[in-house]
Amino acid sequence: MASTEGALEGIVTDGDIRRALLRGASLDIPVREAMNRRPSTALATTSRDEQLAIMRRKAIRHLPLVDGAGQLTGLATMDELTGLTRRDNWVVLMAGGLGSRLRPLTDNCPKPMLQVGNKPLLQTILEKFIESGFHRFYISVNYMADVIEEYFGDGSRWQVEIVYLHEEKRMGTAGALGLLPGKPDLPLLVMNGDVLTKVNFRQLLDFHVEHSSVATMCVREYDFQVPYGVVTADGHRIVSIDEKPIQTFFVNAGIYVIEPAALEAIPPGQFFDMPTLFTEMIQCGRETSVFPIREYWLDIGHMADYQRANGEYMDVFS
Repeated sequence: MASTEGALEGIVTDGDIRRALLRGASLDIPVREAMNRRPSTALATTSRDEQLAIMRRKAIRHLPLVDGAGQLTGLATMDELTGLTRRDNWVVLMAGGLGSRLRPLTDNCPKPMLQVGNKPLLQTILEKFIESGFHRFYISVNYMADVIEEYFGDGSRWQVEIVYLHEEKRMGTAGALGLLPGKPDLPLLVMNGDVLTKVNFRQLLDFHVEHSSVATMCVREYDFQVPYGVVTADGHRIVSIDEKPIQTFFVNAGIYVIEPAALEAIPPGQFFDMPTLFTEMIQCGRETSVFPIREYWLDIGHMADYQRANGEYMDVFS
């Protein structure tokens, strides 16, 4: 951000905004309240190689360029200097659920293969990851696994690699990770196969790395209005009355980044879900983070959600 005179005052990244939201700020606050007032900078005459070296050395993805007087002249970005970065992180898509609440649609079709817009839901999820440079995928399957495997095959249609994790029994959103053929070298992205979203997966991964977390959970803001007046009392004395207050919570959005070390806490061959994994990490004193989603997000768990997804798909994803 530059002042009216052109002097650099600060920089605002995606991470800065999400951290402000976690502090309770709204999107209506002045940008100055969220920005980093002391960003790293480089002279506009700095070579592209040196700009890239600065960003790598400081683990940043945006570098304001200034002249000798501190006037803002441009912005260098990691993606611009390197092209779309190929991400070698493994991506696990959970697609083994029964989809019972969407019957009869799921009687002959697994939920992730239901048509949303002009393609199966799972294809939209896969293609969003591919757009961000990811290319190695594992799909956890159980119910009607053959339908998913026949459609996606080995991933060559999308020029990526797809391997299937076969759940012989229901193993939960974390238990299926015990089926991975080995331990990854990089943080692992995990996503439920019934979520429609426009979250930026590169920004999610960068956020996770920036905070040195062993596990990061995407969360969505959820508002609940109490239908009655809430009375606060001190003994027999009424202190206050809050008429139909709105309570705001962060809820699990079904998208995660997991460090390889966290996989050691998953018991082999047992049902184990993600909230339990995060609880164990917290109890062990390990660093965990939340990544608030402000982008489009919809959990397709009920018929009304499915109808909404189809009604909104072309406007959001076309």
